[in-house]
Amino acid sequence: MAGPGALLRQCPLLLPQNREGSVYEGFVTVQRLQHCSDLVSFMVELKTILEAALKNAQELHAPPPPEYYSYLVRDIETLGWNKVVYVDTGLNTIKLKGEDSCGRQHLITLKLNAKYPTEPPNCFVDFPVEFALSWIPQSSLIDIYNQFLAALESLKEFWNAMDEIDEKTWVLEPENPTRSATMRRIAIGNNVSINLEVDPRHPTMLPECYFLGADHVVNPLRMKLNNNMHLWDPDITLLQNLKEVLETDFPSRAVLEKTDFTMDCGICYAYRLDGAIPDQVCGDSRCGQPFHQACLFEWLQGLPSSRQSFNVIFGECPYCNKPISVKMSMKKL
Repeated sequence: MAGPGALLRQCPLLLPQNREGSVYEGFVTVQRLQHCSDLVSFMVELKTILEAALKNAQELHAPPPPEYYSYLVRDIETLGWNKVVYVDTGLNTIKLKGEDSCGRQHLITLKLNAKYPTEPPNCFVDFPVEFALSWIPQSSLIDIYNQFLAALESLKEFWNAMDEIDEKTWVLEPENPTRSATMRRIAIGNNVSINLEVDPRHPTMLPECYFLGADHVVNPLRMKLNNNMHLWDPDITLLQNLKEVLETDFPSRAVLEKTDFTMDCGICYAYRLDGAIPDQVCGDSRCGQPFHQACLFEWLQGLPSSRQSFNVIFGECPYCNKPISVKMSMKKL
């Protein structure tokens, strides 16, 4: 709820009459007056509006009936308090924990309103797909929990694939992946990486792949992917498929240091910039300097010798003066 300060900013001619800020005297400028025939009709309309607003506010903040609490407590006891991680003092927010068959812990947050169980609660989960709750007025917390567990099992293979990638490769992005994250950027070598977008419904199928790095390193990888795509086997893991199709091993976090295959941006001299890491690399094999996309675009845009075609700007590498180009980031479009 907005405080007295917000009210006084909107209506500076009001003066508070008590410390609580519940009583005011003064003047309010209302544009609606010009549409009324006289002051009396305006006051009647204003009175009607204020009465309706007060009635709606009372209904909005009305506490749930006693039946709400008794039904909900009975629901929780039937489900089991051992599955409850958190419940607020008003019994409006409840967090439940669940475990999939691989032992991973998951949470579901329920936001209930006063009309529960006639109306379903809002459910919040860390899933890569929508959690569609099936609900009827006779439903209960047990029904929600069982649907939650069924959804966990349906996503088990997806999380298995992502966990294997996280454990056995060096994931550059996201830095701390959530259970809902479907993207992984994996290091292949020095300033060379592959960006994967995995389908959570079909995690063992060939994902969307995008290589990042200098052309002389990336082009052979693209050729291997195109030539060996027919070897993809949905019966083996996503990571094993990638190794066989690309004919390469992925460096592991356990055996390599981050500095072995990452370098700071050659313009801002930082590794992360607003969460992004350097993803543009000079194509000259003797240079190979990485840059943030935003940094390189700003740099080239400031050079009189650069030229722009649509959303791509062409210029020279700040380090070796060889030709380099970069697309304008979507944030700037």
